[in-house]
Amino acid sequence: MIKNVQIKANETGLVFKNGNLIDVLKEGKYWIFGNKSVEIHEMKNKFNSENDIDLLLKNETLVSMLEVIEVKDGEIVLLYEKGIFKEVLNVGQYAFWKGILNREFQKIDLTKVEITEKISKTILENMKLKNFIRKFVITNQYKGLLLIDGKLEKVLDSGTYYFWNNEISVDVKSIDTRMQQMEIAGQELLTKDKAMLRINFYVRFQVENIEKALMENKEYDKQLYILMQLALREFVGALTLDELLVKKDNVGKEILENLGNKADDLGLKVSDAGIRDVILTGEMKEIMNQVLIAEKKAQANTIMRREETASTRSLLNTAKLMEENEVLWKLKEMEYMEKIADKIGDITVSGNSNIVSQLKEIFAK
Repeated sequence: MIKNVQIKANETGLVFKNGNLIDVLKEGKYWIFGNKSVEIHEMKNKFNSENDIDLLLKNETLVSMLEVIEVKDGEIVLLYEKGIFKEVLNVGQYAFWKGILNREFQKIDLTKVEITEKISKTILENMKLKNFIRKFVITNQYKGLLLIDGKLEKVLDSGTYYFWNNEISVDVKSIDTRMQQMEIAGQELLTKDKAMLRINFYVRFQVENIEKALMENKEYDKQLYILMQLALREFVGALTLDELLVKKDNVGKEILENLGNKADDLGLKVSDAGIRDVILTGEMKEIMNQVLIAEKKAQANTIMRREETASTRSLLNTAKLMEENEVLWKLKEMEYMEKIADKIGDITVSGNSNIVSQLKEIFAK
């Protein structure tokens, strides 16, 4: 049996007899005699054969033409052709033809967590690497803690972080480092004089030590809420209602001073606090309204008494002047007579002529 075989450029022929590789054919035309078979391989492609690769690699000619890559457990290999990422080689044995394409192989150790190899983010985001990568994103104004196997490794600033995906647990806890405001609303408190109030309070804070906030404390924001609640209760309980209303604007400052290092222990920096509203309960509201009405009445009475006193003093001064000056007395008398005359429309006179003389005498004076 004779076969004519032509091997083109960038091709290689493998001649088999009884399953054994007996010859390697390069470019050219060949006559194949007897019970032999020929496999033709394109050298730009990865080497694949139906025969056992371990047996094929015993042929020295073929071995010299191939680059053999072995990928062990806990490894992958990144294949680049002409500098472009092509595929991921998993565990196994691979062979590639030499001299046709400029191929590069980057071996990756998956048993470690951090990516120490020089790999661009574009390749790390490639879908072919999706199952081998763990990705964490820390947005702007946030910070994060890197925990490997539950153990704190380091603090991470905002950015995108990649880690190899393996049996080692990796977790990133992030936290907002911007200024935040907490509302402590509807606090029903008793003052020193047993007045029941409802107070709305606020506090502004910022996470300053992320390790303390996340690792040494559980739910730091709830703990801060309770601290401020207790501090407010203690402060209000030491003041009477009147004292509280007078000191209302300074309550936040005094509470923060009394807070001491308790906020620092939570990893927080408290910058501002204060009372937003003081609301009187139903009964207290009525009592305060009554007090306010009584105060206003007292003020009105005081003003009236002051005016009456001033009026009386003015009359007294006028009387003294009139007593000392007869002309002033007559002028005052004429002033009143003029006021009386203005209110008289008609005068009816009855009687003898003596009445007219008497009126004439009065007005003549």
